[in-house]
Amino acid sequence: MVSMTGQANSFKPVAVLAAPILAGLTVMAVIAGSVTFGAAAANLAPSPASAAATANVPAQMLALYEKATATTCPGMPWQIVAGIGTVETDNDQSQLPGVHSGANFAGAEGAMQFEPATFAAYDTPIPPGGANPPSPYDPIDAVYAAVRLLCANGAASGDTRGAIFAYNHSETYVDQVWNLAVTYGMATDGSPNTGIPTTNAVDPGPGLTVPGNPQAVIAYALTQLGVPYVWGGTTPGVGLDCSGLVQLSYAAAGIVLPRTTYQQVDYGITVPVTALQPADLLFFNDGKDFGHVAIYLGNGLMIQAPYTGTTVSIATVDPGSIELARRIIQLPGQ
Repeated sequence: MVSMTGQANSFKPVAVLAAPILAGLTVMAVIAGSVTFGAAAANLAPSPASAAATANVPAQMLALYEKATATTCPGMPWQIVAGIGTVETDNDQSQLPGVHSGANFAGAEGAMQFEPATFAAYDTPIPPGGANPPSPYDPIDAVYAAVRLLCANGAASGDTRGAIFAYNHSETYVDQVWNLAVTYGMATDGSPNTGIPTTNAVDPGPGLTVPGNPQAVIAYALTQLGVPYVWGGTTPGVGLDCSGLVQLSYAAAGIVLPRTTYQQVDYGITVPVTALQPADLLFFNDGKDFGHVAIYLGNGLMIQAPYTGTTVSIATVDPGSIELARRIIQLPGQ
């Protein structure tokens, strides 16, 4: 939530459920089959590869960049690592000295062109399929080490350009990698852009509903379980506030919502708390009317970014605490 006063959300959820509950939810149908959300959530991939990425990056390296980033530094777009790999060694395809053996003129080695001491600082734990002992000439070891290095130098907290600069102290290099990453499918602002369509989005406008898939809203929201609450946060995998989670989750279903709770509450139609459907928005008073928002999952559960010091989590719904419920997505037949 972005508040008018700049104060962090003080809403306290009812019976916050730990992230491991997701394991149980993956086999549960919400509201008698209206939404089944385990498999759908698993199918959302970080920032789909563009045509330029699939044309210019070997498939095995593309998969490696995505997997290493998703498991080691999910807040960073994988395209950044792919851009570095492209600039450094044409994704391990270059035959120049230092790529597959020896070192180049500057002492750099391997697929991601590490100096030996730097590689040694980031070469463990050994990733699945990596060499033992780790080797900068092994592309798996090299890519995982590069992701760890970038993550440690700011990519984990959203300072992706700073992380690239730390990798190679050149603004020209940073721009080159950044531009490649964008051509490979990264959002122009450097956000992971996880599973969010960039075209054909619909803005229903205040007081209106639109056709849509509530499962897509919920599936995306579930991918953000465990992400820290950050006031004003809109970065997937890094930091979100309550309305940021709502805005991104609806964007994943191709529906444009405003940024703050105070704007979002004007969208859709009011529904009784006795007739909630999955993906309905639940608004609460956190000291201000409509100061907090959550997404209804069904079966008396909601997902939310509660307040500073917590993470995106699932909680039980206390119907008496709901200030207003709004429906954005039309029910079939409406």
